[in-house]
Amino acid sequence: MQTFKTIQNLQVALHRWQDKGDKIAFVPTMGGLHRGHLSLVDLAKKKADRVVVSIFVNPTQFAAHEDFGTYPRTIESDLALLKAQAVDCVFIPDAAMIYPNGMQQDIDVGEVGQILCGKTRPHFFNGVLQVVRHLFDIVRPDVAVFGQKDYQQLHIIQHFTSGVEIIEAPIVREQDGLAMSTRNQYLSKDERKLAPELYKTLVKIEKGLLDQQSAVQQLQNYFKLDYLEILDANTLKQTTGNTRKIAILCAVFLGATRLIDNIISSKA
Repeated sequence: MQTFKTIQNLQVALHRWQDKGDKIAFVPTMGGLHRGHLSLVDLAKKKADRVVVSIFVNPTQFAAHEDFGTYPRTIESDLALLKAQAVDCVFIPDAAMIYPNGMQQDIDVGEVGQILCGKTRPHFFNGVLQVVRHLFDIVRPDVAVFGQKDYQQLHIIQHFTSGVEIIEAPIVREQDGLAMSTRNQYLSKDERKLAPELYKTLVKIEKGLLDQQSAVQQLQNYFKLDYLEILDANTLKQTTGNTRKIAILCAVFLGATRLIDNIISSKA
C-alpha cells in the first residue's frame, strides 16, 4: 500500500495505472475508520482494478459550534486497517492542498440541502459537495463508493456530480442494529445501550407497526428528536401515487451525540 501526502506524487501513481487501462475506484473518508468504512473498500475492490482511499477531515462541512477540532483523528490505526484490506493507495492531503484558493464556499445545492439534516446544518451539504468535487478533480476516478447511512449526502452527490459512477453501499450495523458511525465512540455506556432504539423504531415503521406520529412519540422517550421523515427515496420529496421506493429518515440527539439512520424500502 502506498501513502501519498502530495497531489503530484499521487497523480504519478494514478497516471501509471490509467496508462495501463486500470479502472480506479475511490473511497473518500474523514478517517476514524470502522467496519462500515471497510465495507466501502470491499465494494470498491469488486468494482475496479485499483482502490484509492482519502483521509481528510473537511473543515468546510463543519459549523463553528460543531466538532471539527475534536473529530477523531486516528491516522495510524486507519492506515493499519487499510493496509490489511490491501488498498492500493491512501491520499492524506491537508486543507491548503484541497483549498489552495481559500475555503470560501462557492457551491449551493439549493433546497435539497436545506431539508432533513440541512435544517440544522445549512452549511453542511455545500461543504460536502465542495470537497467531493475537489477530490474527484484530483483523483479522477472511474467509480466512487458512498454509504447509504448518509442518504441525503449520497442523493446530493449522485445529482450534483458528473463523470464518476456513484456506487451506493448498504449500511453496516452492530449486532444490536445500531448503524456504525465514527461518532458512536462519543456515546457513554448508558447512551450506547439506548442507541439501538433508533433503528428498532424505524423497523416498526417499515413493518407498519407504528405510524409516523406514534414513532415520533416513541423516539422522544429515548432521544431529542431532530427529524423523522418518510419521503420518496428517489426525489427526497413527499411521496405520491407514483412513488416506488420510500426513505424512512431520522436524526436524533443522544446526549451531545447526533445519530442518523434510515431504511430504504420498496413501496407496497
